[in-house]
Amino acid sequence: MRFDTSLHQRLEQRMILAPRMIQAMEILQLPLMSLQERIDQELISNPVIEMRAADADGDADAAPARTDEASASATDGERDLVVGQDGGPEEFERLSTIVDRWENYFEQTGARRPRPAAGGEDPKAEAMANTPDAGDTLQQHMLNLWHLEEMTDRRAGLGELVIRNLDDNGYLRATLEELADQAEPTATAGEIDEALRRVQTVGPAGVGGRDVRECLLLQLAADPVYGGGRGRLPEDALEVRIIRSHLRDIEANRYPQMAKALGVPVDEINQAIERIRRLNPKPGAAISPRRTPSIIPDVRIAWDDELGDYVVTVLNGSTPELYVSRAYRRLVKRRDLDDKTREFVAKNIRSARWLMDAIQQRRDTLTRVTESIVTFQRPFFDDGPDHLQPLKMQQVADDVGLHVGTISRAVSDKFADTPWGIFALRGYFMGGTETAEGEQVSWDRVRVCLKAIVDAENKRKPLSDEAIMNRLHSEGIDVARRTVAKYREELGIPSSRRRRQY
Repeated sequence: MRFDTSLHQRLEQRMILAPRMIQAMEILQLPLMSLQERIDQELISNPVIEMRAADADGDADAAPARTDEASASATDGERDLVVGQDGGPEEFERLSTIVDRWENYFEQTGARRPRPAAGGEDPKAEAMANTPDAGDTLQQHMLNLWHLEEMTDRRAGLGELVIRNLDDNGYLRATLEELADQAEPTATAGEIDEALRRVQTVGPAGVGGRDVRECLLLQLAADPVYGGGRGRLPEDALEVRIIRSHLRDIEANRYPQMAKALGVPVDEINQAIERIRRLNPKPGAAISPRRTPSIIPDVRIAWDDELGDYVVTVLNGSTPELYVSRAYRRLVKRRDLDDKTREFVAKNIRSARWLMDAIQQRRDTLTRVTESIVTFQRPFFDDGPDHLQPLKMQQVADDVGLHVGTISRAVSDKFADTPWGIFALRGYFMGGTETAEGEQVSWDRVRVCLKAIVDAENKRKPLSDEAIMNRLHSEGIDVARRTVAKYREELGIPSSRRRRQY
């Protein structure tokens, strides 16, 4: 076997993305909040970029000039101010006008401090003021109540150990033996069990249960109808018997079997289960804060009475307006500047202009794509979400003259504020089917029709998936039975056997 090296030439075409194109695609894909974070990072890392409020007037690429009045104010501020018995009335007059003159200077320049919003409030301060308090966690709430109880230090410490091992729903997932090993000094399982029983009497009923069965029984024990609030349960109560032995039968909707096993009529089983359903299987969730992510729309679609059409507006939020500092633009033109400094400044100026061009390109692309969506989904905006039409990204790409990958990036993680609420831009793209009359119907419309059929059925004789398919066929919607089963599961609708009411 022979190994050697050789030199060959090969002619080929290859697509190489320039850094500027890569940055433009990244900026296009960013939602509004991520775009603001990206701009903040650039402001920190790039010294040539300056900002001012997005609603500031004037040329964004030029530094504001200093007014004559501001110069006079600066002169007044530099001259010594003498206010006293011999100061003279002109000194008092000059003192009262200095603040007003500097206020005018800041209003006219706008570059040295952020301008307030239209309502006169700082947008960031207003957002912080309107942000709800996260609230106490379940553990913090339980510890606050636990510290009000009178007990020995040993039991108090074991109770705190139990509380710190509760999850957000109020369940104790650790075993008594595991908690006993964590205690300092080591405790017995009996001591942990005694502390757990005490914790279960503090806070919302059901907190401290080790499974759903114990959680529900704790709530019944706290109910005056059953336990009299003393934690004692009548074992012969039908609800208690069902919870102890027949939770799986409730899940499987086997009411006749439960009635036969418990020796009571089905009507009494229905009444008892209806009372059980009023209990909360997640008692701690009412106290633990729910962290719902904020949604800030990237575009607004509103009806304009004057134009008689929908108008698309790209929202900037609190995104500042950027411009290249005039001082650095002058610096790079100096002839006495050394090459290393000139290269550094020129590189940052080029990076700043690339960023500003990418932001403007994002705004233009998002506007064109959203306007095309409005054109294709006009029935949605006119008549409501039930009239969403089948739409493919390729159709919008052909309409605006862009690649389908660009359309995908433009609608990624972005939301639109519409007359019908806030919707994800990607949600306007979906497949569909064709009715008997040749009308295009989206899959979302099929889900709405399926849910309406299930809601209107006779619960004592619920419809099977095949029967629902036949109903849809009668309405002109041709779908398969497996499609009905798929959408039924997506909507959280149980099978016909579990939907049956006795």
